[in-house]
Amino acid sequence: MVSRSSALSLFAAFFLTCVSFAQVTVTTQHNDNYRTGQNTSETILTPANVNATKFGKLFSQAVDGYVYAQPLYVPGVTIPGKGVHNVVYVATEHDSVYAFDADNKTGANASPLWQVSFINPAAGINVVTSGDVSCTDLVPEIGITGTPAIDLSTKTMYFTAKTKENGRYLQRLHALDITSGAEKFGGPLVIQAQFNGNADGGTKVTFDPFREGQRTGLLVQNGLVYISWSSHCDIGPYHGWALAYDTQTLQQKGVWNATPNGGLGGFWQSGAGIAEDSRNLIYIASGNGTFDKAQGGKNYGDSIIKLGFNLAGKLVAKDYFTPHDQQFLENTDTDLGSGGVLLIPDSLGKKPLLVQVGKEGTIYLTNRNRLGKFNPNDDSQIIQNLPGAVGGMWGMPAFWNNNVYFGGVGDNLKMFSFDPVAGKLSTTPVSNTLTFFNYPGTTPSISANGVTNGIAWALQTDHNPAVLHAYDATHLSTEFYNTTQNATRDNPGNPVKFTVPTIANGKVYVPAQKQLSVYGLF
Repeated sequence: MVSRSSALSLFAAFFLTCVSFAQVTVTTQHNDNYRTGQNTSETILTPANVNATKFGKLFSQAVDGYVYAQPLYVPGVTIPGKGVHNVVYVATEHDSVYAFDADNKTGANASPLWQVSFINPAAGINVVTSGDVSCTDLVPEIGITGTPAIDLSTKTMYFTAKTKENGRYLQRLHALDITSGAEKFGGPLVIQAQFNGNADGGTKVTFDPFREGQRTGLLVQNGLVYISWSSHCDIGPYHGWALAYDTQTLQQKGVWNATPNGGLGGFWQSGAGIAEDSRNLIYIASGNGTFDKAQGGKNYGDSIIKLGFNLAGKLVAKDYFTPHDQQFLENTDTDLGSGGVLLIPDSLGKKPLLVQVGKEGTIYLTNRNRLGKFNPNDDSQIIQNLPGAVGGMWGMPAFWNNNVYFGGVGDNLKMFSFDPVAGKLSTTPVSNTLTFFNYPGTTPSISANGVTNGIAWALQTDHNPAVLHAYDATHLSTEFYNTTQNATRDNPGNPVKFTVPTIANGKVYVPAQKQLSVYGLF
């Protein structure tokens, strides 16, 4: 016979599990592999209740390093010995990953559900410092930078960690069980790669774990995990590398290099994730570097590149677009690849489209079936280009309800409308915030219930402490809330550039220096 208390406990667990299955998940940078940044299943947070009276900081959790990676969220996770939890995952530059209860820090939830560290100073395994690489781009440590990606089908989280081990620099691909933090599939795997090319003075270029910096968000799709690299502070020699691994064997399945006969061409994207569409084609933007593809070469500096596997199973460039002023971008350090690639959802319009902006502030809209390659005279071969339409992009735009939101440097957050019939953006913004964002701008995210109750969230990191903003996603000049309205209560902590908030199931998760803050309704 089951006791009354046991029956109630069983019912509570069953109820929590059922509710969890109905909840949204955030398992990759900017919410999905199209990198739209939209959560259209938010039924708790609305324009009516996101204000300083009803909404604010609920609690924060301390972590051991700066958090550049976007927090990830999975509901209804069974943690061994600790029951079922909605879980938020946080990766730090101190080479740690944390799993926290996403809803409260009371009782046992005051501590992490689990934490894994990838350093062991006693054994000579340490985190890499900014001084080690002579670069203050990421400070003060360089451990886990790129946002991990979670494969829900196997409950596995993938990411890379950089370490210094008795004088050697190593990068590893980790595959962790999201329920326990245990390594899976024989991991971790030391990252190594070679590619045909003469840039190193021979017939092969070799991946350098010291020079290469892994910043872009990882991508998981169709049984593969994709990872890409740039460098630290443009200090060469380095290349833009893109590698693909089998998600269950960790076997390397693809290698591609952006500048095998030249240099640089890194994949920066200010942390934005590698994008992939429903055809398993991936899209990524490179930064300054050698470009000679239009002359029959093999180098793709300052380009948007479409990668995929050929019939022989080799990862290859299938198409590209390079702006006509590429040489100017190269000469002035005005990287195209400072901004991430946004794919317009396939159901909209007659052509599959993508949007991208780099440091120059030009909006490029092009057909994913025919990216446009290179025209030395102008960019008239693509669907649309809007020079100087927004501030330079050190982040990426968001998409919701036929609108695209851009948070450029030295600019307001701007909304451009998208006409799915014409397949074009409005030539000027239809709305903008009154807030002005300095470097590095902001990567917006949208929460909504379908096409209603849209809220545009933006984290301002040119301000110390950081400021979380919530705007009307249909008219950005209306601000519902920001953390300065009750600065003592709602302080999100000291800022970390390129950070993106995660909005899921009535909560907003904000990363900062050595802490995660959780916001919601009181």
